[in-house]
Amino acid sequence: MSDTAAAPAKKLFLLDAFALIYRSHFAFAKNPRVNSKGMNTGAILGFTNTLVEVLLKEKPTH
Repeated sequence: MSDTAAAPAKKLFLLDAFALIYRSHFAFAKNPRVNSKGMNTGAILGFTNTLVEVLLKEKPTH
């Protein structure tokens, strides 16, 4: 048996931001999310929600 403890597993996620933003844009196309200035923010909302979900669910180390 080894006296050294096993190193904890490291997690790294590589996200295709363009694909997520593109998908989010069209997901909110029929029901757009707009800010106080009337700018469509659906793509930003969808991308941010996906990113937060991955961070909280998977807990990457990097």
